[in-house]
Amino acid sequence: MLNSIKLKDKILEVPIIQGGMGVGISLSNLVGNVMSENAMGVLSFAHPGYNRSTFLKNTSEDNFIAMKEEVKNARKISNGKGLLGVNIMVATSEYALYVKECVKLGVDAIISGAGLPLNLPELTKGSDVLIAPIVSSAKALNLIIRRWDKHHNKIPDFVVIEGSEAGGHLGFKKEDVLNDTCESIDEILEQCLKLVVDYEEKYNQKIPIFVAGGIFTGRDIAKYVKQGASGVQIGTRFIATEECDADEKYKEMFVKAKREDIIIVKSPAGFPGRAIRNKFTERLDKDGRIPVKYCVDCILPCNPKNTVYCITDALIRAVKGDVENGLVFSGTNAYRIDKITTVKELISELVSEANNELR
Repeated sequence: MLNSIKLKDKILEVPIIQGGMGVGISLSNLVGNVMSENAMGVLSFAHPGYNRSTFLKNTSEDNFIAMKEEVKNARKISNGKGLLGVNIMVATSEYALYVKECVKLGVDAIISGAGLPLNLPELTKGSDVLIAPIVSSAKALNLIIRRWDKHHNKIPDFVVIEGSEAGGHLGFKKEDVLNDTCESIDEILEQCLKLVVDYEEKYNQKIPIFVAGGIFTGRDIAKYVKQGASGVQIGTRFIATEECDADEKYKEMFVKAKREDIIIVKSPAGFPGRAIRNKFTERLDKDGRIPVKYCVDCILPCNPKNTVYCITDALIRAVKGDVENGLVFSGTNAYRIDKITTVKELISELVSEANNELR
């Protein structure tokens, strides 16, 4: 049976984390409903204020205002159930400010990837917020955990290890993803479980590990729980739910997608990404670059003069329903989705399947 997980001083009754998806995919409606099923809903701090009328002029201010509203709404929808997390990319230009704002807002957890969150303990010092890195290798986790231990007397409250089948930005080299030569998530999990043992003993604190990337069924969940994982993080399947905050046309892209439509794309963030093929990706393949019309200075590696495209513009177009001229990030198993369901039905299905396998 799937067991509840203790995350420091908090309890996650259903060991499923809904992946934080931006721009505008996982906001309060999706997140609050995931929480209401006693799982962890995760807001994305990738431009939550994208839909505000002043966004292009007051990007930071609008993001802060919107996040405050989204946290409040998610809490209201969840009715006191579940845990509330926020995903903040390390590559975000205002990373430190976003982290500190989430601490003020009293979220339960901050999850950080797209870079190494080496200073996350310092930014959250004095708070009871759970902090967790997203890593794609035991090497990365080792670097983070050694730094946190040495400089901050702190270890992760939990860890998300993300394999090469995940959606959005990937922590692997493009050639390895395309050639299927990435280290398997099974290998990464085994290495990370061994890595954390000494630190768990030193701090007398469990470091739960959640597996992400390609998790589609309850049987997948059971497989990794049997291997020692505490639970899983799932993103793509939550997109095809009635409660997801994206436009209906966005959701339908996943229902209609075929296996050959799931491709690897370039990203201004400096990472390869996985997305659904459309006119935007075809134009990118043909032209090599889509000129930037405006810049909101959102990610550190990006230079609007030579970046391949504006990822903010591309993601906003898609989430608003212009799915042919925007970027639709996707996990590798998106083509397996054949209908729009509800969060309640999805989580119930996943838990039931997992429990049947674990009996």
